[in-house]
Amino acid sequence: MTSTPSLPGQAAPAGVRPAVRTVPAYPFTPLDVPIKLDQNENAYDFPAELKAEATARMLARPWNRYPDLGAEGIRARLAALTDWNEAGVVLTPGSNLLIKLLTELAGIGQTVLTVSPTFAVYTLEARMLGARLVQVPLNPDFSLPVAGLVEALRTQPPGVLYITQPHAPTGHVDPAGAVREVVEAAGRDWIVVLDEAYGEYSGTDYRSLVREGGNRLSLRTFSKGWGLAGIRLGYALTSPALATELRKLVPAFNIGVLAEAALEVALENPGYVAERAAEVRRERERVLAALREHPVWGPLPSEANFYLLRTPDAEAAYRHLLSHGIVVRRQDSLPGLAGCLRVAVGTPQENDALLAAARAYVTSDK
Repeated sequence: MTSTPSLPGQAAPAGVRPAVRTVPAYPFTPLDVPIKLDQNENAYDFPAELKAEATARMLARPWNRYPDLGAEGIRARLAALTDWNEAGVVLTPGSNLLIKLLTELAGIGQTVLTVSPTFAVYTLEARMLGARLVQVPLNPDFSLPVAGLVEALRTQPPGVLYITQPHAPTGHVDPAGAVREVVEAAGRDWIVVLDEAYGEYSGTDYRSLVREGGNRLSLRTFSKGWGLAGIRLGYALTSPALATELRKLVPAFNIGVLAEAALEVALENPGYVAERAAEVRRERERVLAALREHPVWGPLPSEANFYLLRTPDAEAAYRHLLSHGIVVRRQDSLPGLAGCLRVAVGTPQENDALLAAARAYVTSDK
């Protein structure tokens, strides 16, 4: 997924904006290993019978015709499922694209406000689009720095505020009252984004808070709980007025008929999402309980489908797991996350392999 900014020995063309030249690409390098726990993916694929139905629908549709201009058919189904006004639903190929569009909408020449550490795409898009990036450090327990965010909202020029629940990359969930205090402090001048990408795993839901303000938006994805990361679909729930402005930035015909067919089937059969999320939560608690007994590594609490694992030496721990065919994500370069690896919750077999590798680390010469 990632690429070098330019070929070795070659400078970027002069016409490329300096903000783009100086920002690194999205920080990910794929590795071919048996157990992949590095991208917070759903441990389970889209159910086989639903995949077969989606494939049949794909084959039945004409591929030589454009899809709906703004995914109107899917938007109507999604609005019904989420109990939302269809005029306030915006659908794009992945929620990452929505973050880019929201930064274009309210960040260019203005402010992008978030916490530190945070989801890398917020900061990458802010820097590439030339927004004023303001980050307030999380509290030591990873909770929202409410006072610091409220002060920034009061003193910084308005723009877009990102709040993630559960938080990435920590998996922390804040009390609803703390989230509300920050959102209400934003008033009407800021665009407030509540990123709920991992909400299926935490049981949190901020639709009611979003409904209270026309400048608020819930950002969601089909990549995590729905198990459709390969299809690339994300959506926003917001007011019709804000959705109207946001859709101006969405490319026409941006949801193809193949993704549309897969999503139709998923929306007609949503029950599997809760079942899979419950299984992930059970596995998460089992793995965290086992890792708490580890004499060297220490897992941190999480309400998402991933968790942070604090180690004395992140590089050594990362390489040890890799030698056992397990890839995770290093986070030790981020503020407050010294020694930390981020690990997705896998299938029971994958989690057993991780725990076996963890035990092996203790007996090896580190």
